[in-house]
Amino acid sequence: MYTPNAHTVVIEFEDGRKIDAVLQDIQFHPVTDNILHVDFYQLFPDKEVTMKIPVRLLGNSPGVRNGGRLLFRKRKLVIRALPKNLPDFFNVDISNLKIGDLVAVDTLKSDEFTILHPDTTVVVQVKTQRKAIVIETDEEDEEGLEGEEAAAAEGAEGEASEEPAAEAQE
Repeated sequence: MYTPNAHTVVIEFEDGRKIDAVLQDIQFHPVTDNILHVDFYQLFPDKEVTMKIPVRLLGNSPGVRNGGRLLFRKRKLVIRALPKNLPDFFNVDISNLKIGDLVAVDTLKSDEFTILHPDTTVVVQVKTQRKAIVIETDEEDEEGLEGEEAAAAEGAEGEASEEPAAEAQE
């Protein structure tokens, strides 16, 4: 009940009937958090079902260790599949993601199900942090300013050296 994973269950009735189902909705008491009502969605083995399946990240990204920022864009993906082919979750390995790399929906495709998002939809990506960009920009600006200041100082020295020579000629 308290997990984001999508699990199928078997509901057994007193008369011996068994029905495959999946949890559709649950209602809690607003104060005590006791379960008030549960809705199940019956699954038929020959009918495709559309569900939101959670994404689980595996590994550590070298891009994040090098100062990048991990952006987890799609925590759940909508898929259509037969009940026997429904995954409980998507495992996405991020151990090879460097700064600027991403994992899109097209890398998660399978013959067992259809992902109902465009192939270019980003699931997870590693981007540079803003601080890193600002620091690089500031360093470039400082180098540019230092060069300008040096040129201005040389020009001022040149002007200053010409003035005494002009005064000496008078």
